[in-house]
Amino acid sequence: MRKLLPLVLATLFVSGCGLVYRQPIFQGNLLEKTSVDQLQAGMDQRQVMMLLGTPSVRDPFHHDRWDYVASQRIGRTGAPVVKTMTLWFENGQLARWEGEYFPEQDEALANNSIRYFGPNLAKDKDKKKRGR
Repeated sequence: MRKLLPLVLATLFVSGCGLVYRQPIFQGNLLEKTSVDQLQAGMDQRQVMMLLGTPSVRDPFHHDRWDYVASQRIGRTGAPVVKTMTLWFENGQLARWEGEYFPEQDEALANNSIRYFGPNLAKDKDKKKRGR
């Protein structure tokens, strides 16, 4: 019991100091750079949804505005970084877009997912790109 107590105390101390790796936390819409690059004025809402997915915020008072919001937090004490990509539609067609997103994080997450969870995630992602 005496040998176990210092080990337990050391483990609690190390985990409490933040020395243990904390995985970054991403929430919201992570948009792919290739998808955002394919946006064109005049696309209808369905085409944009097929390209970028469902927006995280649809304002019920402004039907012609879609917001894709994503946040990233690293560590448990780090402040979250929030980025918003906003799209405006006129008469159901994409008129303009502006904002920021995490273009490199989506690709990095996909590569890490393949490494940890196998290639099935990439296959599903490719199906979504081809519209299946």
